Formats: sequence, structure tokens, C-alpha cells
Amino acid sequence: MNTTESSIRFFERRGQGLREFAEATGYALSLLLGGLARLGQAKRRAASVIEQMANGSVRVLHVVLLVGCFSGMILSLQTGLELARWSQQDLIGTIVSLAMVREMGPFITATILAATTGSALAAELATMSVSEELLALEVLSIDTTAFLVMPRVLALAIIAPLLTIFVDAIGIAGGSLVARFQLDVSFANFYDRAIESLKETAVHLPVPKDLYVGLFKAVIFGLTIAAIACAAGMRARGGAKGVGDATRRSVRNSVILIIVFNYYITSLFYR
Repeated sequence: MNTTESSIRFFERRGQGLREFAEATGYALSLLLGGLARLGQAKRRAASVIEQMANGSVRVLHVVLLVGCFSGMILSLQTGLELARWSQQDLIGTIVSLAMVREMGPFITATILAATTGSALAAELATMSVSEELLALEVLSIDTTAFLVMPRVLALAIIAPLLTIFVDAIGIAGGSLVARFQLDVSFANFYDRAIESLKETAVHLPVPKDLYVGLFKAVIFGLTIAAIACAAGMRARGGAKGVGDATRRSVRNSVILIIVFNYYITSLFYR
């Protein structure tokens, strides 16, 4: 094979990968918009929505709390040790609270949801796809977007900000423990600084701006995880291998988009 043919095949493979990515993105976006357009049917499918919320919250609550607590403790310790070199460890409450509420809370929650709930959704729908259950639903004239996608989209959009609040609280609490027992910063000082740093309210909402932005991020992340997981699962083909591939794509693409969206949302609100 000469150099020209190798170059052509190289670009063909890259072009095919780009086309597949564009198709998958378009399909995920269409599912998301379709699910949002069918929110009016949520009352009819309340049982399914509640079931998805339970699967995505109760079963992973202990994980997000554990990770959130130790993340706050690590942040407090690492930051506090550097601040102590300049005798500024009293600022640790401000730094931990802002970091958890603005960034770490929604990011940690979304990453865990993508790895647990998102992968489970993708595997479930992929199994239905490869076993032709989705085709059977279409033959029966059942709207698969309303029946399968909408409850999952709504459930993740609700539980992501709720779990984020728990992560924020437990992360700040963990940081306060480290500040008190390893950095000699009193609880009163820590929480006074934390509360003071979160007092700035949003322009149109009577809630702290940093909390509002963090919860907004969580909602966007929840919608993203649901759309990517549903798209990966419903596009699965090829038996058991297809189920595994769909699960891997779901987690990979969700984490990538969470990071990208996190940057742009932060840029939008804090420019």
C-alpha cells in the first residue's frame, strides 16, 4: 500500500468517526427535545418517573455523600496547609464553601450519576434494543420517547440538583472538620466565613448566586446524562457486545460533555 492510499484511508476513518459522532449527537439532542416536549404526559407516567428518581437517587446517595465529604476534606486540607504558610487559614471557610457550591458539588454529583445511573440506563435500553423490544413497542404504536425517554430525562433533571445540595452540605461539613481539628480554625469562624461568602444573591432570584449557578449546572448535567444514556442505549446493536459498547459510550460522552458544559456555564455567569 503506497503513501497516498494510506493517507486516504486515514482521513476516511477520521471522517467516518466524525460523522458517527455528529449522528450520535444529533440523535441525543432529538431525544432530549422530544422528551422535553412530552413533559405534559409526566402525570400519566408519574409511577415511571418516581421509579427512575428512586433508582437514580436512593441507590447512589451513600456514594455521593461519601465522595462529597472526602472531597471537601481534601480541599480544606490542601488549601488550608498553603494558607497556613501565610497565616491566612481563617479564609478556608470561604474557599471551601465557594468551591463546593460553584464547582465541585455539581461536578462530583454529575460524574457519579454518569458512572452509575447513566450507565445503568444505557445498559437497560441497549438490552431492549438488541433484543428488539424497542421494535416491538414501535410495532404496537407506542411512543418510545414518551414511554422510555421522558421519565428518565425528567427524573435526572430533578435528582441531579437535589443530590448536589446534599454534596454541597456534606462537603462543607467535612471541610469544617478538617479546619477545626487539623488547621485550628474554629467551627464558628469557618461557618461565619462560609455564610458570608454565599450571601450575594442572583439578579432575578432571591437566592445566593453561587448556589443558583451550581444548581443550574446540575440540571443541565442531569439532562445531558439522560439524553446521552438514552441515545447510546437505543442506538445499540450487536448483542451483548453492543450493550457493553453502549454503556462505555454513555459514560465517556457524558463525562466529556459535563466538563465542556461546566466551563461554558461558568464563563457565562462569572465573566
